[in-house]
Amino acid sequence: MPVQTETEQTTENAVPPQGSHHWIMTLDLPGRLSVTATNTCTPPHGWTRQDVYTAIRNEMARSNPDLVLANVTFFALESNQI
Repeated sequence: MPVQTETEQTTENAVPPQGSHHWIMTLDLPGRLSVTATNTCTPPHGWTRQDVYTAIRNEMARSNPDLVLANVTFFALESNQI
């Protein structure tokens, strides 16, 4: 039986990258402003759906400070592969 050394890597233990995801988010300030944005992202290893949601929301608010207090009326995050 072959012996595996510490420097060898196997595909069994390798963590596959998360890959590209497509997202859509709508933020709404009732009666004042509604913004929908869409794009793709590749989350860093270990990120959760919550991490991506927070990063997108913060970026939208950074781009338009009025959105800091906006309601999230829609959020979708899906793998970008068909």
